[in-house]
Order: sequence, then structure tokens, then C-alpha cells
Amino acid sequence: MYLRRLELVDFRSYPRAVVEFEPGASVLVGPNGVGKTNLVEAVGYVATLASHRVAVDAPLVRAGATSAVIRADIVHEGRALLVELGIEPGRANRARLGGAPARRPRDVLGALRVVLFAPEDLALVRGDPAERRRYLDELLASRTPRYAGVRADYERVLKQRNALLRTAYLSRRHGGGTGDRDLSTLDVWDEHLAEHGAALLAGRVELCAALGPHVAKAYDAVAAGRGSAAIGYRGGVDDAGADRAALRDGLHAALREARPREIERGVTLVGPHRDDVTLTLGDLPVKGYASHGESWSFALALRLAAYELLRAESIEPVLILDDVFAELDTGRRDRLAGLVAGAAQTLVTCAVPQDVPATLAGARYQVGYGQVQRD
Repeated sequence: MYLRRLELVDFRSYPRAVVEFEPGASVLVGPNGVGKTNLVEAVGYVATLASHRVAVDAPLVRAGATSAVIRADIVHEGRALLVELGIEPGRANRARLGGAPARRPRDVLGALRVVLFAPEDLALVRGDPAERRRYLDELLASRTPRYAGVRADYERVLKQRNALLRTAYLSRRHGGGTGDRDLSTLDVWDEHLAEHGAALLAGRVELCAALGPHVAKAYDAVAAGRGSAAIGYRGGVDDAGADRAALRDGLHAALREARPREIERGVTLVGPHRDDVTLTLGDLPVKGYASHGESWSFALALRLAAYELLRAESIEPVLILDDVFAELDTGRRDRLAGLVAGAAQTLVTCAVPQDVPATLAGARYQVGYGQVQRD
């Protein structure tokens, strides 16, 4: 799989840009702030329907424009496929697949698989649990696109259940006297939350188990054998493994137990939206104990593990290295470059060409304000 052509209209800093790519390595060179990351952000958006930099779509639309368009021409096993996304903040985004309108934007997921390395990846190790949950969920959808629907269903039910709890909480707090009536349908929402939550949990637990050997191997390679890395899943349902029925029953029981506290606080306290991913080096958690270099190595290992897992399942993702080499010492640069040198396609951004190891030399593009030119 590789990206053959990328076209942007009113995306970030680009009124319009067209870039032709080839398999192998492509290096986007330019000073900081000229739009290199905007290009690879657009590629990542096609793959995940989300930005790795911002949580909402509004910043993706160029100032003064009302919408943005991303067109990606993708080649997979000799066949070309055009994906087009229309981003309209405040309205539902539009999607076209192979020239035909898609019923939902998420129907394009799976057309392009991407593993993106970025300076923001340090948050996978040092940030909040939401960062690690997002890592799992995006990889789940890349590996098996139907999980995008599973996550959407869970989030829809969670939103409805939280609204019900919030209404009851406010009613009781202000003496409205309707709190118990407001909660009359909570049992129904518990059933839905347990059902959709179990499906999402089963996918996450199984994914962590599949990632484990790849994380250990990737960390060993990046850190040159300095430590034993492991990944696990920590949820509100214990000892259920990836068995969906057991997870559903466990979630349902946890919801019943938590109900008094949820009513008191007006929010759902149990479910996949509260879980975390455990990252350890030896016997110690990475967060709070690892050095800066160890944290960076672990973040790289998580991305490399995702890449190797997809490849092991005959999914060849496009690799994106967004200004990563500037963050690494020489040893880690060379080891990372050696590990990804055989990728079908790698897109690299950098401000200083000398930061990119020679093993990733390939096509070079000069990026200026709103312009991209191949050398």
C-alpha cells in the first residue's frame, strides 16, 4: 500500500496543494512553521478521521474558508482508489470512496492504513489515560475497521446515559423531585452500555495481548537491550480476558455496584472510557519512573509495535515520521531508521536534512509557505 497523490483544498495553511508521491522514502524539508506537518496530518486524517494534533476539526480549515477538502489517491495491490473527505466544522463531514458518495465518513476507514510517529507521542507514555485509549482504538480500527462502528455505538450510548444521570442529578440538587422518574430508563441504558462496552473491551484486551511481543521486541531494538518492556490492559472488569460474554456480565455487575455513586455525581463511572493501558519497564511503571530517553524509546516502541503487528497480518501501512529525528540522539535515530528502512512507503518531515539518517534517503520535497516542490 502507498499514497500516490495528495491534494488539499483550504486545509490548514494550504489554499491548494498537490503532491505526487512514490513508494519508498519521501523527505519533506523546510523550516519550522511552513506547513510540513500539515501535509502528513492530512494523510493521517484520511486513515483515522482524526488529527494527531487537535481534538476538533475547526483548526483544520484554512482561516477565512468554510470547509476543507482532502483527496488521497491510494494504490493497494496494484489497484488505485480515490478517497475524498470534505471537512465542514459544525456540520457532518462528507466522504467519497472511488468517486461514489459514502453513506458515512467512517466507511472510508481501511482504505489507507497509517502508522504515524510524532513528537506528541511522548504523551502516550507520560500523558493521561485518554491518550493510551486513543492509541488502542485507532489501531483497532486500522486493523479491523468495524471497530470504528463499535466505538461510535459505545460513545453514543455513553452520551445518552450521562445525559440521563446529569438530568437526575440536577433535578435532585435543585429540589425538582423528579430525580427517580428521570432514572426510570437507566436499566435499559445499562444493558446497551454493557453490550457495546463488552465488544470494545474484547477488542482492546485481545489487541494488547497481540501487541505484547512486538512492544518487547521493538523496545529492545530501539533502546539497544536496556530494559524489558511490557504492555497490558487495566479495566474495571477483572479476570474476564477477551471473552465478550464474561465482559458483558462483568460490566453489568460493575454498573449495578457503581449506580449509587453515579447518581450522586451525575456521570458514568464504569466502562471502557475509564480504563487505562499499563506500560512497564521491568517491574516498574514507565510513567513516573522512566527517564526522558526511556520514555521516548517506549513511545517509539508502541508505534513500531503497531507497524509490525499490521505487517504480520498482511497489512502494509504507510509510515509517517513527523519531525521525530530532531527529538532523538544519534543512536536512536540510526536504530529507528534501520527498523523502518524496508517499509513500502515512508513519509519523513524535517527542518534539517542532516537529521535524517542516510538509510531513509529518497525523494526530497522542499516545503515553503503554501508550496511544495520536488527537488
